[in-house]
Amino acid sequence: MSGAEPQGRTRGALVRQRMRAQFVGRSAQLSLFAENLAKDATSEVDPAEFLFHVRGVGGVGKSTLLRQWQEAARRAGAVTAVLDENDVHGVHQALVDLARQLAQQAADPLKEFDRAVEQYRREQEAAADPALREGREPSVPSRVAAQTALGAASLIPGAGVVTAMVNPDTAAAGLDRLRAGARARARRTREGDATGLSRAFVSELVRLCRKHTWVVLFFDTWEQTGRYLDEWLRNLLQDGFGPLPVNVMVVLAGRDELAEREWAPWRALVVDVPLEGFTPGEARVLLAARGVTEPGVVEAVLHLSMGLPLLVDLLALARPADAKDVHAGGDVVDVAVERFVQWIGDPQQREAVLACALAPQLNEDVFAAAAPQQARGLWGWLCGQPFVSGRGDFKQYHAVVRASMVRQQRTHSPQRWTTAHLRLADAHAAWRATAERGLPPAKRWSDPRWRRHHLDEIYHRLCAHPAAQLPAALAQAVHAAGHDTATLRQWTDVLGQAAHDTTDPALSSWADRLQSATTDDDPALASLDALLAHGRLDTAARAWAHTYRGRHLYYADRDDEAVAELDRALAIDPRNASALAHRGEAHRQAGRLDQAVADLTAALDLDHDDAAWALGSRGDAHRQAGRIDRAIADFDAALELNPAYAWALGSRGAAHQQAGRLDQAIADYTAALALRPAYAWALASRGEAHQRAGDCEQAIADYTAALALRPAYAWALASRGEAHRQAGRYDEAVADLTAALELNPTYAWADRRRDIALRQAGH
Repeated sequence: MSGAEPQGRTRGALVRQRMRAQFVGRSAQLSLFAENLAKDATSEVDPAEFLFHVRGVGGVGKSTLLRQWQEAARRAGAVTAVLDENDVHGVHQALVDLARQLAQQAADPLKEFDRAVEQYRREQEAAADPALREGREPSVPSRVAAQTALGAASLIPGAGVVTAMVNPDTAAAGLDRLRAGARARARRTREGDATGLSRAFVSELVRLCRKHTWVVLFFDTWEQTGRYLDEWLRNLLQDGFGPLPVNVMVVLAGRDELAEREWAPWRALVVDVPLEGFTPGEARVLLAARGVTEPGVVEAVLHLSMGLPLLVDLLALARPADAKDVHAGGDVVDVAVERFVQWIGDPQQREAVLACALAPQLNEDVFAAAAPQQARGLWGWLCGQPFVSGRGDFKQYHAVVRASMVRQQRTHSPQRWTTAHLRLADAHAAWRATAERGLPPAKRWSDPRWRRHHLDEIYHRLCAHPAAQLPAALAQAVHAAGHDTATLRQWTDVLGQAAHDTTDPALSSWADRLQSATTDDDPALASLDALLAHGRLDTAARAWAHTYRGRHLYYADRDDEAVAELDRALAIDPRNASALAHRGEAHRQAGRLDQAVADLTAALDLDHDDAAWALGSRGDAHRQAGRIDRAIADFDAALELNPAYAWALGSRGAAHQQAGRLDQAIADYTAALALRPAYAWALASRGEAHQRAGDCEQAIADYTAALALRPAYAWALASRGEAHRQAGRYDEAVADLTAALELNPTYAWADRRRDIALRQAGH
């Protein structure tokens, strides 16, 4: 199956009918029945019905079915990728993982996407630099924010074995009807900083679809992954990130129905596929295949399992000898899991199964730390069990099975529970310490390996001693909130898992509170507010909470509130270098230059983690105060520490320009742009330097390039208008200056220049 020629309508109708037969058959829940479901058909089907959402309760077979579809897709030559709740805590993270899988399977590097990831990383670093806050670069007279123009897209969320995909021509007809009404309702995702990544990802999918007939994206446990991707997916449907070919398919699988309010516009295109339990006949077939045929045993299994495929399979694997071995009593799932464990004949295997249930994620190292010494060779056996799944390096128990095993161990053997969790916590602490070697403290939260071990360590310590460890966990939640939203969500998910597994009331209350905060329009600020208002934070954690909150308010252009918050942080801990540095930056932006220099100098004296940034910020305070030599000395020192610091290069260029050294200014702006090609301010500033040097054509070229990156850049528009005026193109000058005034009606300089251009044009 190679090439990208669309299939004809007749063939498309035939495979559509086969697809529907395979999707809606309950026997497709397990591979035992999958081969019996594809039916020949000749009737036409409505081309609009090509979006599928698989749903059902835990244990009904959703993940199993998705694995079967993925295997069938690959056999048919499709390129596939799959995500579950362990992979997704934000759009950026999800896209990177999807792209990695697609590139690996297609043996085709996604170079455009890789470049977008690198650009995203630079933008994130820039966003973490207060000196680069949008609209606050040196010499910019206004705070106009850049507008993001969203393109057109058409993603098909649905599901299907690749050989049963819809005809691209007929599918397009269904989408066109929907788009007409959807564009007016489109709204930007909260993860707006991932727009560039999304566009690049869509572009790569288009390229892959030219080489492969189908690309299939699978999203399991949508009740979890949808928390972060539901809005993003609907943006794709609403023409958000560029047009997709219709041979990109998406499979969603989760417990719940799609939210009616958000998904109402798409109901006509969604084929809901509710999975139900086995019929008695289907269950008997599976039991017979497992060697369970004694009528009394079969009836007992049917009664206890309620037809859930997972429980039927577990009870069958237990090999019960007679009906009394399958008696019910108490929670059905607990009984089924208990019977399965009880009938594992090898005691080492039984111990390994129970011990490893305590770890939310498993790899061979975690297995070795969790399992008894005599069971260390059973990793391969464990991975082959029906309740163990996962991709790549990590495996996990089915949530239903794990919850039951965790519950039993916590209630039946509390001391063993505590000892086992502490052993796993100590193992992750050792792995975390290894990851820290050579990793500066300021970079730890950005390192996935360090962060994973830190999260798992805290989870296990909370399970062992919830009350004693809760204050430390909340203190770390402060730092997670100060890092980024995806990390904060990971942290709150860990608290939620620990709360669920321990049933500790205080831990549950905090998990609910923080998970609710992450749904706020501003998750970090809402979480920090909750931690400060209700938390049991120690002195250091409270100081950091005020510091992160002040920094966040500063980014939101709430400068006075930011300074007040940073004052609170420093009242608690006067030696908090980060609070000093950010308060200094806030003073600099507010024009309180001497206070800025004092705070930034104090932060540098305390060995601020990012000395290059503090030096650059202090240098710009000196520049604004007219102390050019001291400014350039600070910029030079910052660049010695970090030669790739584009903002410091650009700011040094502004200092040279201020001193009239235009050639040096242009050289610095050019160097900054080599590091950060999308640096709109540096382009516009270089244009201004060219203009002052008398080269209006080169100035106009730079202004135009800056405006391509930031269409609503009033300063660049006004400056280009002035360059046109100086070049004698008065109509172009009036047009640009008028556009700048529409963006910023109080822009007095542009108003005066437009008056001059109008007079010169004879108006």
